[in-house]
Amino acid sequence: MNATQQNTNAPIGLFDSGIGGLSIWRELVRLLPYESTVYVADSANCPYGFRSKTEIRAISARIITFLLNKGCKLIVVACNTASAAALYWLREQFNVPFVGLEPALKPAAQASQTGHIGILATQGTLHGELLKNTIRTHAQLVQVHVRVGTGLVEQIETGQLDTPMTKKLLFEHLEVLLAEYVDQIALGCTHYPLLQPLIDQILAGRAKAIDPAPAVIRQVKRLLTAHELQTSMKTSAQKTPVHQFYSTGAPEQLQRMVNRFSASPITVQSLSLSAINVSRDM
Repeated sequence: MNATQQNTNAPIGLFDSGIGGLSIWRELVRLLPYESTVYVADSANCPYGFRSKTEIRAISARIITFLLNKGCKLIVVACNTASAAALYWLREQFNVPFVGLEPALKPAAQASQTGHIGILATQGTLHGELLKNTIRTHAQLVQVHVRVGTGLVEQIETGQLDTPMTKKLLFEHLEVLLAEYVDQIALGCTHYPLLQPLIDQILAGRAKAIDPAPAVIRQVKRLLTAHELQTSMKTSAQKTPVHQFYSTGAPEQLQRMVNRFSASPITVQSLSLSAINVSRDM
C-alpha cells in the first residue's frame, strides 16, 4: 500500500532489540502526543551488537511484516545496530516510510571546542556503513574517537540502570573517551540514554552526551507531514491514542520500563517471530 493511501489515524511502529527504543518512544509521545504506536522489543534476540548483517535483516523483516500487519503508517527502526545493518535494505524491501537511527555526529562536530568527539555504541553500529557515511558527511573536520559499550545493553536489559556494576562499566567506557579530550559524546545506542543521569554524573561537565531522540522524532514529524500521514486533529481531539507493546522474550522487564514511562496502564503482550511469514513480494 502506498504511504499516502494509509489511514492517517493508523499507528507509528517502532522496534528495537529490547527496551532501549523506549528512549525514542517516550520522546515520540512527548512531541507527538496524538499519535498511536506499536512497539516491538525483540528481547529474545538481544543484544544485536554481535549478530551478523544477514541475521539482523532477517529478524527485521519479520518485525516489519508484523508492524505492517498491525497497520503501521511509518516505522522507526529504534535501534542503531539494526539501522546500521538493515535500514537501506528495508527501504528497498518495504513500501512504507522509515526513520532510522545514527549517532548524532553532526551536532557533536558543530558543538565541539576541542576538535575531538566521541561515539559510544555497539560493535554493529560502529562497523556499519551508515556510520561511515555519517562521518564522511558531517565529521570530516574533527577527530572521531569510538568506543564499544561492552556490557551496557545487557545491564540495561536486566533493569540495572544504577547498580555499582553498571556505574563501573560506564565509568570505564567514558574515561577512555575523555582521555582523548572529547568534549561531545554521541550516544550511539538507544539503550544508553536510559542511563543519562548516571552518564551526567560521571561526565561531571567535562563533556556533553548527546541523545539522538529529539532529532529522530523531528524527522518522524517531517515525514508524517510530507506524506500527509499526521493524525487528524479533529479525530485526536475526540480519541485517546492507543499504545501497544510486544516482546519476543520474557515481557516482565519491558513491562516494568513501560510502567515507568507511561502515564496510563499498558499490558505488554508476547510475540513469536517464528509465527510471522514474510511476504515474498515485499
